[in-house]
Amino acid sequence: MPKMKAAVLEEMGLPRPYAKSNPLQIQELSLEAPGPGEVLIQIKAVGLCHSDLSVINGDRPRPTPMVLGHEAAGRVAECGEGVNDLRPGDHVVLAFVPSCGACLPCMEGRPALCEPGAEANRVGTLLSGARRLHQGDRPIHHHIGVSGFAEYAVVSRRSVIKVDESLSSAEAALFGCAVLTGVGAVVNTAKVPAGASVAVVGLGGVGLNSLLAAGLVGAREIIAIDMNPQKLKIASTLGATRTFEAGPSTVADVRDFTGGGLDYAFEMAGSASALALAYGVTKRGGTTITAGLPHPDRQFAFAPVQLVAEERAIKGSYFGSCVPARDIPRYIALFRQGKLPIDRLVTRSVRLAEINDAFDRLADGQVVRQVLVFDS
Repeated sequence: MPKMKAAVLEEMGLPRPYAKSNPLQIQELSLEAPGPGEVLIQIKAVGLCHSDLSVINGDRPRPTPMVLGHEAAGRVAECGEGVNDLRPGDHVVLAFVPSCGACLPCMEGRPALCEPGAEANRVGTLLSGARRLHQGDRPIHHHIGVSGFAEYAVVSRRSVIKVDESLSSAEAALFGCAVLTGVGAVVNTAKVPAGASVAVVGLGGVGLNSLLAAGLVGAREIIAIDMNPQKLKIASTLGATRTFEAGPSTVADVRDFTGGGLDYAFEMAGSASALALAYGVTKRGGTTITAGLPHPDRQFAFAPVQLVAEERAIKGSYFGSCVPARDIPRYIALFRQGKLPIDRLVTRSVRLAEINDAFDRLADGQVVRQVLVFDS
């Protein structure tokens, strides 16, 4: 088994700053060759996402030890038995929900809800049930089928989308999560029509992609809401028609400004309080969509009578309700046409050795998207 460097999470919930507690430890691991239906990927770039941070801080419990990282792009290095439609050197984006193609959600055209894929992600294996990562005799868990904070990864063929090689790896990586989740929530889950009014609560990489998508589909009003003034400034440059700093009076202020609320409100902050805010700024007859992932113990309270008397709707969006093989090429084409300027969301590139410092910056809200780049 070849050796490689990877960032391994040994224990969740370590105290901040992460630069001192070092939850992600750079270790040398062994990686098995790809099995049937699997592919060895040389990782070139991987985004640092709040979903990774949610595992580090314990909000999203996962089995440890685990190699995190799920928003990744790279090149095919080797194909396992039965993989005949990819070749070494192909440029690819990795999708963090491997779709089996045979369960009921997959057959209904909803691969984001693949049942075997969800179970494999829950227990930290590949879709086949295998763990290809090891440290000596100790198996290391895979993070939602990708484990991109490593020089190489073995993944299911069902996690791999071939892309145009002229796209830089740092740009391509964002299409594996931030773009799929944020744009997909607007286009696929909500199906926002032209002329609608939209609010986005939480302006990280996913939230700002939702804001870009709202402009893409022709929303007439795009309200951006966040606790961070710097992110509100960024939102203003990306198409927000009005910004509000989140606080005790935000719901009242937004409803007053809009004359009763918005048609669609998207919660992208990953907190129950942000979802309550998004619900509060949604108008009668409107829809609140949440793609955030707060701790499983957190709850959100609302008056059920509103759902009937005001014909309100609350809807979850996982993985942007996407079909990756369909949507990633579409979104890349829109990026190339200048309609989804996702390159403007990348704050900085980082190296593997500084990954804990990078997650401190993410937790502090100092950045939108950092991309871990491998030179080799």
